[in-house]
Amino acid sequence: MAAKRSGAQSKRSQQKSVALQSAQEPPLSLERIAVTAVELLDTKGLDGLTMRRLADRLGSGTMSLYWHVKNKEDVFDLALDLVLEYRGAPQIVGSQDWRGNVVHMLEDWRTNMLRHPWSALLLPRRALGSNILNRLELLSKTLSEAGVADADLNVAIWSLWNYVMGAIITRASFVLSDDDRAAAQQRLTRLSELYPTIERSRLLLDNDWDGAFRKGLDLLLDGLAPRQRTFPRPGSD
Repeated sequence: MAAKRSGAQSKRSQQKSVALQSAQEPPLSLERIAVTAVELLDTKGLDGLTMRRLADRLGSGTMSLYWHVKNKEDVFDLALDLVLEYRGAPQIVGSQDWRGNVVHMLEDWRTNMLRHPWSALLLPRRALGSNILNRLELLSKTLSEAGVADADLNVAIWSLWNYVMGAIITRASFVLSDDDRAAAQQRLTRLSELYPTIERSRLLLDNDWDGAFRKGLDLLLDGLAPRQRTFPRPGSD
């Protein structure tokens, strides 16, 4: 009998502890789930996010979590959408510096995703959440108000999209140590007769990812500039 009473008391104590912990945690919400999921993905990666682990981080039961999301796919959607949120300066809307605004939007986009490398792996299936649509709408509106014709607008948007996505995926996946890069360049040097141009430019030693992104973006925007007439490029005649 004493053993039974001891077991019952232990069970009640555990239940009380769980209830107390739940009472101390803020209520579940999609926003809180998204924030916690991003934190978990940053530390554990895509394979490390499970509904049970997420529920433990939230201080809730797994069944409580399922009241707010259907499955792990929904959690991925929420996490990616949060990463893609754009909190640009209010002066972007209505500003006449269309080029500066586009650069800010796209650099912010790239920076946010590189801060959370797992996000690039989710894009093929989860690229149309509300935040990415808001970004695309603002980008489209900026280009349209700058004078890009409607007939060219989709081409402009997809060209910039492809550029940013390619830059993110390449940077997130191209992880080499300095020694590896040096060894690769030495191999190119030995094969310089076959690859003279990239050997001469020392392509594999160039790790100025930020600078390359900005210069490449300038080249793209140079191509858009002649198609708009409303606002000239700052500093041009």
